Amino acid sequence: MTDIVVRVARPEEITEVGEMTVAAYRVNGYLDDPDGQVYTRSLRDAARRAEHAHLLVAVDGADELVGTATVAEAGSALAEMCGEGEAELRMVAVPEHARGRGVGEALTRAAMELAADRGAKRMVLCSLDTMTAAHRLYERLGFERVPSRDWHTPSGLPLVAFTKEL
Repeated sequence: MTDIVVRVARPEEITEVGEMTVAAYRVNGYLDDPDGQVYTRSLRDAARRAEHAHLLVAVDGADELVGTATVAEAGSALAEMCGEGEAELRMVAVPEHARGRGVGEALTRAAMELAADRGAKRMVLCSLDTMTAAHRLYERLGFERVPSRDWHTPSGLPLVAFTKEL
């Protein structure tokens, strides 16, 4: 398969994880909307994600960071849409140079495994409607669109919801 390993971020990687996350979102124009400046701060704040959720990283055979994802549990400071018995996949980011190597899939699978191990029965996530490559990945992994859980940011940016039973 690949040389990608997913693990919990190390303290010395936190700053790099935050910058990598911002760069991965910025390159596709995902921070060009009215919420972009506020969301950039959230993406960069990997320390907060590590404190209030499970901050995962993907590394290659040379131990280079090639992706990240956050798993938030219901009731945590980072949970936006998950309820009891659910975990939430957030802020999945793969730098442009690492795309096409299965990093996003490895991160998503690891996130689902972590959530199930911690007792979640369902994984939920929301995404910009323009993140079609991510949507294809989620659907390939068995996530289903749930329009009844779609929502809008305070500035009105639409987010689409997906869920998967674990």
